[in-house]
Parts: sequence; structure tokens; C-alpha cells
Amino acid sequence: MMMTKSLSDLLEELTPKRIVEELDKYIVGQEQAKKAVAIALRNRWRRQKLPQHIREEVAPKNILMIGPTGVGKTEIARRLAQLIKAPFIKVEATKYTEIGYVGRDVESMVRELVEVSYQMVKQEKIQKVKERAKRAAEERILDYLVPQQLSFGVREQQDTGKRELMREKLRSGELDEKVIEIDLQEKMMPMIGIAGPPGLEELEEQIKSMLGNMMPTRKRRKVKVKEALSLLEQEEAEKLIDMEEVSRDAIQRAENFGIIFIDEIDKIAVKTPGAGPGVSREGVQRDLLPIVEGTTVKTKYGPVRTDHILFIAAGAFHMAKPSDLIPELQGRFPIRVELSPLTKEDFVRILKEPKNALTKQYIELLKTEGVEIEFTDDAIEEIARIAEEANTKTENIGARRLHTVMEKLLEDISFNAPEMEGQHIIIDTKFVRAKLENIVRDVELSRYIL
Repeated sequence: MMMTKSLSDLLEELTPKRIVEELDKYIVGQEQAKKAVAIALRNRWRRQKLPQHIREEVAPKNILMIGPTGVGKTEIARRLAQLIKAPFIKVEATKYTEIGYVGRDVESMVRELVEVSYQMVKQEKIQKVKERAKRAAEERILDYLVPQQLSFGVREQQDTGKRELMREKLRSGELDEKVIEIDLQEKMMPMIGIAGPPGLEELEEQIKSMLGNMMPTRKRRKVKVKEALSLLEQEEAEKLIDMEEVSRDAIQRAENFGIIFIDEIDKIAVKTPGAGPGVSREGVQRDLLPIVEGTTVKTKYGPVRTDHILFIAAGAFHMAKPSDLIPELQGRFPIRVELSPLTKEDFVRILKEPKNALTKQYIELLKTEGVEIEFTDDAIEEIARIAEEANTKTENIGARRLHTVMEKLLEDISFNAPEMEGQHIIIDTKFVRAKLENIVRDVELSRYIL
């Protein structure tokens, strides 16, 4: 995907089938969940095409994912956001407390989303002015390397020749290690803390930012030319972009394309009779309701409406049912998707098929040490069997179990790799069983190791 394309253009290219195809590259199975998020994403593009009066009425169809840990809930949402370069944050419902209690208030998730959006837009705009910023940084470096001698306001000819010679050396990398002194703009960030109830974080940030802008200072630093170029390029790029425009675009992107993934929502659905934690859990649900329904949240970049942010909530729902959530909140998550537990066959596919498959990762990691490893098909089958067995005998942590199994399997090779350069090692069934069979057989030991 090209960075120059707008989000609407990207969404137009991403039909629901294409979205599922892209997700298939990284996530095995869970077709129903992929289909649901693909439709939700396509509806965002469809909404942008509607007349203004109808567009405002079309709310995003928020999704509730139900399934055990490690089956791909977070990965689906994260990959979805990456597909369209949309602002995305993952939060855990258990980290929040209702208003009036000490802790994080639910509005802070919207402020985090806007911060992600701001940094994303800022980097995109910096990319657009990169060449101009690079040229300006180069000129500033040359000013340090060849101080200008002016005669009646005109640069002397010999200095121009010397400057061009120095420019050639600079571009060839000949001067990368040379140490020079440069002046850099530094903002003073005052140490200010505001005492008060949750929700005042943005006021604190605004005061810091305002005082920081009022007290800019220039600091002289000794750095290598290569680092100086990078620092000055960043400084020049920030001069070329309109920060107010960045803020406006960031808010617009967060409002229309932002995705907030709320994990462990089942933990605040557990009903506890009487007072105590149960009240606080229901309080978090009630505080979450206006955010999901649509409200305005104040951020340091300006007010943000949450009406069209896409919310994806997820939970295992072992101790509670989706119907244990307060009815109003249930109604705000109309799309329900159940993700199935992973089988041995799924583990085999996870180890082989995705672009970022664990086997591929370990092959590349050990290749950096000059060690080649090769997994046979029967070894992958055995690793999958052991992972499934470990999940059955101990805690079922889904695909995350594969990380633990693979790390234990290759522990000795990873440790000794620097002394094994040039070796080619075949990981077969015999190798896998020798390393892991005893651990899996001993349930108590596997509880701690696997």
C-alpha cells in the first residue's frame, strides 16, 4: 500500500474478499470473525460515499468477539488496522475504574487513540516534505563545515568551490564519523503535575505544551555528522509542516477511521451480588456506554466525537456470558462472533502458513549466526501435537503455547549458535521428542515450563 493514497482510496481497493485474503496471510482459521471485520471495514468506505445527512446517521456496527485466549482475537483487529493505516489501540477493560474512583477513566482510551492518530499523520506529512527537509539539513551541515565568508553581501567564489567539494564528501558518506557542534531547538518541558480527579490529563498536557512553546531554547551539541543530518532533517521537516493541520487531520482520522479494541470485557461483566467490586465493574460499563454510543471527549488536540469510532470488544466469557453485560452496552455491540478453540491441525497450519510463521522466524534468527535449521513435516506435526497436549493438560492459552514450545525446543541451539557457525541442523520427530517428551509427560513440570 502506498503512503500517498488516502484512507478512502485504500478502503475502496479493499473489498471484503480482499480483506479476508490479507488477514489469511497472518491468521489461520476463524473465517466467521474475519468476515465480520471485513464487512465492518467496508461499511466505513460505504459511509464516506453517502450524502452528508445520511452519513451522520450511519453508526459503525461494533463487534463482540467471544473466544478463549490465544485464538486470534487481538491479531485480527490489529492486522485490520494495519491494512488501512488506521489509528488503532488495544486496551484492557480491567484497567479502568468508574468515575470517582482512583484509576484510569474510560475517556483516556479515546485520548490514546487520538495520540496514535496524531503521530501517524505527523509522520506521513514529514514523509511528504522529506526531500526538502533533507536539502535544508544538508545546507545547515555545510554551514557548520564551511563557514561562509561574505564580501559585500556575496559569498566568495573559493568558498563556493570548497562547499561543493564538501557536499560531495557529505553525500558519499565520507564525513559520517566526523564530529561537529550543532545548534538544536529544544523545548523546555516544565515539571508540572495537576492534582485532581481522573480526566485532567489533557489539561496538564496543554499547560506543559503551552509553557514549552513559550520557553524554546537552542542547545549546542557535539554529534557525528551522520546523526547531525538526521536530527536537523527532523527539525527542518517540523518547520515545513503545519501542526494545526496535523491536529485537524488526526482528529478527523480518529473520528472516522479509528479502531479501539477493548480486551477482557468479560471481566467487567462478572456479576457480584451486593456492594464492592461488582458495583465498580458495572460502573465501568456505564461509563463506557456514552463513549461507545457517541459523545465528545476533550483531548489536547481538540474535541473528538466518538460516534463513528469502531469498537471491537473481546473476551473469553468463561465466568460470565455476554448477556451479563448491562443491556444498553450489549445493544451497542450488535455483531457477535464466536472464535473456535485451536486444534492440532490449526497449530500445524500456524507453524507453516502465515508470512510471520514461527518456524520462519527461528530459521531467519539463527541464520544471522551462520546456523541453518530445517524443520521436517513430521517434526511440525509433533510440535503441534505437543502444544495441543500441553493446552489440554494445563491452561489452554491457544497459539501462545507454540511460542513456549518452540523456545524450549530450540533453547540449546539458540544458546550455542555463536559457536555453531556453518552447521546445518535438521529438526525431525526424534529431535522434538528428545527435547520435549519428558516435560509433557510430567504434568507438574509442564505446568511451569510449558
